[in-house]
Amino acid sequence: MKIFKLPGIIIVCSLSLLLSSCYTLRNASIPPGMKTLDVQFFENNSPLVVANLSQTFTENLKTRIRNQSSLSLSRNADADATLSGSIIGYTIAPVSIQAVANNVAPIADANRLTITVKVKFVFNSAKTPAEKKISFEQDFTNYQDYKGDIGAQEQSLIKTITDKITEDIFNKAFSNW
Repeated sequence: MKIFKLPGIIIVCSLSLLLSSCYTLRNASIPPGMKTLDVQFFENNSPLVVANLSQTFTENLKTRIRNQSSLSLSRNADADATLSGSIIGYTIAPVSIQAVANNVAPIADANRLTITVKVKFVFNSAKTPAEKKISFEQDFTNYQDYKGDIGAQEQSLIKTITDKITEDIFNKAFSNW
């Protein structure tokens, strides 16, 4: 009986250490001096404008930061860091074509919705050269393929794509991945 308890104890201890180290690693690259973050509204400046895209994207980004960091969100010029930017691309393009008989123009069998966001992250309270290197300005792009009419799927596609982009932004800003 005692032989079977030892592997169980080892597994439980290993999982406990692994889970606690994941939480620690998640916040490891947030400098001790960074406590507050101002996430500004990401305006939709793309040629094709979707009414709720700016609000959806900005709120998804705030939610990710609230749920996955120890930072407090602040709408204040004195925040330790600032995330700002705009949505600069919203495009729909065919990714596969379906042939049609009788010399009729081919139609798209599948399409791709692509969203691009320009992001500027500034660590306002940076004191050391290493902390100053945390700041960046970069475009983030992601897409989702779909079939059929965009109308019925657009909001779920936007949610999927903005989730991917906010994850990329979070990792760049706070995880150095």
